[in-house]
Amino acid sequence: MRIRTPSDSPSIIADTRVASSSGNSGDASGRWIKIDFHLHANEDPLDELDHSATELVHRAHDLGFGALAITLHDHVFTKSEVFDTARELDILLIPAAELRLEGADVIIVNITEEEAAKLHKLRDLEKLREKRGRSMLTFAPHPFYVFGGSIGRRRLLENIDLFDAIEWSHFYTRWINPNRPAAAIARKYGKPLLATSDAHRLDFFGHDYTLARIPESDGAPTPELIFDAIRAGDVRPVTQPWSFLTFLHYAWWIFTEHELRVLHAHAAGSGQRFSKK
Repeated sequence: MRIRTPSDSPSIIADTRVASSSGNSGDASGRWIKIDFHLHANEDPLDELDHSATELVHRAHDLGFGALAITLHDHVFTKSEVFDTARELDILLIPAAELRLEGADVIIVNITEEEAAKLHKLRDLEKLREKRGRSMLTFAPHPFYVFGGSIGRRRLLENIDLFDAIEWSHFYTRWINPNRPAAAIARKYGKPLLATSDAHRLDFFGHDYTLARIPESDGAPTPELIFDAIRAGDVRPVTQPWSFLTFLHYAWWIFTEHELRVLHAHAAGSGQRFSKK
């Protein structure tokens, strides 16, 4: 049986009861830019994936994206030729990373390698955020998912001031949806929701994304303009639940096939490649 992938069907804006923009929808000024700030590629020294960052950028261009963040695990993506390619395609590629701090995953957009190396605890983010101000964005990815480095309810609430936004994860169905408690916390604390693809496979990129509204201008969008829009809630998460069959297919791939590839690469002597900072 053929597994239906996201590219087979159009995305729809999420049910406004659970993942709506908190921005001023009555104001029609500005322009919408398509963004995804949670992406993975085979340049990741802690992962084993098939697609390169360059392939990801070209697919983003085909899908009409205006801004991206490639979030390697515990490493900042800085490959200059990929940034050059993105620039040629009129895509704003922003340095970013998915860092695991005290066992909890945090996504930081517009961060340097030097800054990332100094982060060890969640509260270390506080000083960095004070220093960087509006030029940096932080959000909590997949906060209520059991596997991986999800931050969980208690620590998310204890550290809610460290996050500009909360992720609406792509990995859900109509009946299985850990995003619901994340949406409830986002509403309670006035945090916007960001839909992302968390793409570990190229064919699953583009299924979930966010539209951010920035001011009309003749110039290219900047990280600050997009971050301002996100913080103001001037965003529209675009997402749809997986079919149960596709959900099972992806779960098998990410938690079995993918993990076995990572373990095999590690056992084969990749050593430094899989050593965390």
